[in-house]
Amino acid sequence: MKTFLKLLSVTVGGLMISSLAQAQTKIGVLVPDSGPGGLFGPSARQAAELAAEDINAAGGIGGAPIELVFADVGVPPAQAVQSVQRLWRGQGVEGFVGMHDSAVRAALTGQFKGEVPYVYTAVYEGGECAASTYVTGETPAQQLDPVIPWLSENKGASKWYLIGNDYNWPRDTNAVATGYIAGAGGEIVGEEYVPLGTSDFDASLVRIKASGADAILVTLVGGDSVGFNIAYSAFGLPEQALRVGTLIEENTLAGIGAANAAGLYSSMGYFANLPNDAAAAYVDRINATFGDQAAQPNGLGQSIYDGLVLLAAMGNAAGSMDADAIASVADGTSFSSPRGSAQLDGNHVAQSVYLADGSSGSFEVVASFDSVPHGVVCN
Repeated sequence: MKTFLKLLSVTVGGLMISSLAQAQTKIGVLVPDSGPGGLFGPSARQAAELAAEDINAAGGIGGAPIELVFADVGVPPAQAVQSVQRLWRGQGVEGFVGMHDSAVRAALTGQFKGEVPYVYTAVYEGGECAASTYVTGETPAQQLDPVIPWLSENKGASKWYLIGNDYNWPRDTNAVATGYIAGAGGEIVGEEYVPLGTSDFDASLVRIKASGADAILVTLVGGDSVGFNIAYSAFGLPEQALRVGTLIEENTLAGIGAANAAGLYSSMGYFANLPNDAAAAYVDRINATFGDQAAQPNGLGQSIYDGLVLLAAMGNAAGSMDADAIASVADGTSFSSPRGSAQLDGNHVAQSVYLADGSSGSFEVVASFDSVPHGVVCN
C-alpha cells in the first residue's frame, strides 16, 4: 500500500531532537460529531487515523509516536471549551488540530492564549491572527477572489443573492465577497442570514425569486445547506440562477442529490477526484483501510490530515512541542498531502483552489487556480 512518508519533509532548519523522545505525544483532534457539521465527523476521524499512521511510520514527533485524543466540538462554544480544557489540562495533550466552526475557534483561541500549538483546518472567513494558531483552511480570498470573476465571464453571473447561517463565518465571508462581486462588475440584490438548524427556507426562496438574482452565494453549513438546496430546486430556481458554495463538499452534494443539483458549483481546495496521484492514493487508502465503513473523502474531513502533518512538521523542525519554540520556526514550514504541496506563510497556507460543477451529482473540476494567496495580514 502506498504511503505518504514524504509528507513530513520540511524546508526550515531543524532535525528530530532526541530530547523530545517520550512514551507518546498526545495530540487533540477536534471534530464535529454532532450539530450541523456532524456529517463531516466520520471522514475527519478517518483522515486523522491515516495521518497518525504516516507520522508514526516516519518517526513520530522527535522520535516519539503520537497518540490521537478526540473531542466532539459540534456543540456550542462554551461546551466545546470545557471538552478541550479536559484534554489539555487533564490529559496532557500537547497540541491541537481542529476542524469546526469559527465560533468554536474564537472561543478556543481565547482559552489557549498562545500557550499551546493549535492548527485550524476548516474553511473559514479569514483574519485569524491569534498567537500559536496556524491555519490550513481556505479563506474567501482563495475561494472567491478568482472564482467570482470566472463565473461572471463564463456563466454571466452579475446579480448576486447572499444567503448564509447567522454567525461570523458567513457574515465575514460575504463582507469580503461584496468587494469581489463589485470588482467583477456585479451587484448584490439580496442578503440574509438564518439560524443554524433552519429547515424551512420557503420565505427566503420567495425573496430570492423576486430579487431577479442570477447567482446565489451559499454559506450554509452541512444539513442546512442540504435542506436549502433541495428546496431551491423544488421552487424551480435553478432555471433562474446558478449557485456556488464554499462549504459544499461530497457529503453535502450527496444529501442534495443529483436531481436537485443543476447549476450547483463549489469552490474548495480539495475534491476526492482531483486529477493527481496523491489524491487518488489517498482515496484508495481510505477504502482499503476502512472497507465498508469508509467515509466519503471530502475537503473538510481531509483537512484534518493536512493539519496533523503540518503540526508534526513544525514540532520536528522546532525540536519541541513548546508553543514558543514552534512559533519561532513555523513560517516557511512546507508539507505535502493529497491536495498537493503547501507552505506556511504568515501562519496561513497558500494553496490551489478548484471550482467544481456538481450538476451531475458528482463534482467535475471546471477551473483551477494555483497557489492562491490567503489574503490574511497579521501584524
